[in-house]
Amino acid sequence: MGPVIDVRSFRQALGQFPTGVCVVTSVIGTEKLGVTISSFNSLSLDPPLILFSIDRRAASLSLWMQAECYAINVLSENQADLSSRFSRPLTNKWEGIACETKVGHGVILPGTAAVFHCAPWAAHDGGDHLLFIGRVTSFQSFRDRRPLVFSQGRYAALESGSHNEVSWPLAMHY
Repeated sequence: MGPVIDVRSFRQALGQFPTGVCVVTSVIGTEKLGVTISSFNSLSLDPPLILFSIDRRAASLSLWMQAECYAINVLSENQADLSSRFSRPLTNKWEGIACETKVGHGVILPGTAAVFHCAPWAAHDGGDHLLFIGRVTSFQSFRDRRPLVFSQGRYAALESGSHNEVSWPLAMHY
């Protein structure tokens, strides 16, 4: 048996790593799905793969496992209200939202910083979450919109001003 880890302290330590905030969306039949995630990551450039996770306790998990496509909507810094709305379980998250639904692309939320249209690639056990890997089929990015950031249990803002240009991938990856 490994060491006992205090869950609250562990969560607080994880909060030291800032993340972007996204809403992943899909449509199953006539039902729109949407959930706030902060677990979004790039996985591979060739093929273009991303990953995210959904809590196994989510009421919609079985529907997510059936999704034939989904959209990762990277929220803009002024969309904390959408993040909060889509983080609440078992509510009408879509009421009053003018969104665009495209066959094979999921549901596109207006005003986002970026959106990635994905087809399912794989799903894997991730403890109390299920990991979804998606193949990016298309994407849009709006460089004039700053992303919403979450850190230390609250929304945060990126520092304004100039950014140093960095060549990616960094040499540390090789």
